[in-house]
Amino acid sequence: MLSASNLTKQYDNVLSVDSLTFTIEKGEVVGLLGANGAGKSTTMNMITGCIPPSSGTVMVFGHDMHWDPIPAKRHIGYLPEIPPLYTDMTVTEQLLFACSLRSVTKAARKSEVDRACELVNIGDVRKRVIRQLSKGYRQRVGMAQALVGSPELLVFDEPTAGLDPKQIIDIRQLILKLKERHTIILSSHILAEITSVCTRLLIMKGGKLVADSTPEQLGNAHAGGNQLELRIKGGEIQVHPLLTAIPGVAELRLETSPEPGCVDVLVTAQQGKDLREAIFFALAAASCPVVMMRPAKPTLEEIFIRLTA
Repeated sequence: MLSASNLTKQYDNVLSVDSLTFTIEKGEVVGLLGANGAGKSTTMNMITGCIPPSSGTVMVFGHDMHWDPIPAKRHIGYLPEIPPLYTDMTVTEQLLFACSLRSVTKAARKSEVDRACELVNIGDVRKRVIRQLSKGYRQRVGMAQALVGSPELLVFDEPTAGLDPKQIIDIRQLILKLKERHTIILSSHILAEITSVCTRLLIMKGGKLVADSTPEQLGNAHAGGNQLELRIKGGEIQVHPLLTAIPGVAELRLETSPEPGCVDVLVTAQQGKDLREAIFFALAAASCPVVMMRPAKPTLEEIFIRLTA
């Protein structure tokens, strides 16, 4: 559906995007992550044809965005971080105008506006002037504008920026609904939002792509497979010497457990050592039951910091 090859953007002496290469297939929901200044918005502006790359190519449904931009853009619905709306228009006027820009026939425009308004749930404000709407409603109008003409690829840049918690939940549910029929590229600083809707993550740092994976694969790759999380019935004074006596234990971290009478332990094993059986039998022999044992996996926030710090 979309491929970017060696995509680069240079502003004077600043290299905003550096040789970015990736492809996106039909039906994917791709999260674009990175710290401020990583090049996310610049990348989105280039793949949607809003700004030209310094070098590299963008192909959308086989159309080159540089040499054949109009057919390429017909497949894309784009919502920038600040929705491009005429605030002196009503919602209906704005969406009819968007339909005319996207070459929706006059006969089909009313039904297309109706469809877009129903999808994003803005039917109750259709007659209101946009400048009178809250930020949350303006985001929804911007999404409706991106949806008219039924483009196959939707690109949303920080769609929940500046919204309150309820509005964030509403937009997240809308994206979950849209992914049934559209391929979506989404950038956000809210990592919980990304993991709840995205099937794949692209993480950028300094204009470069530092990770391209599913959330699950990313977690497994950074799990540090030689760590175990334990919850043990007993006290720290009793548990600590039992674990340190097990051959292959490299490091221990003990914390008070929220479960009464238990202690939480993070065990780091020496490279290549599987300590699960040794830990189980050593603690069972000392009448310290293991009530939970699992491989330690970092959160997406921890992985993000590792990759972008």
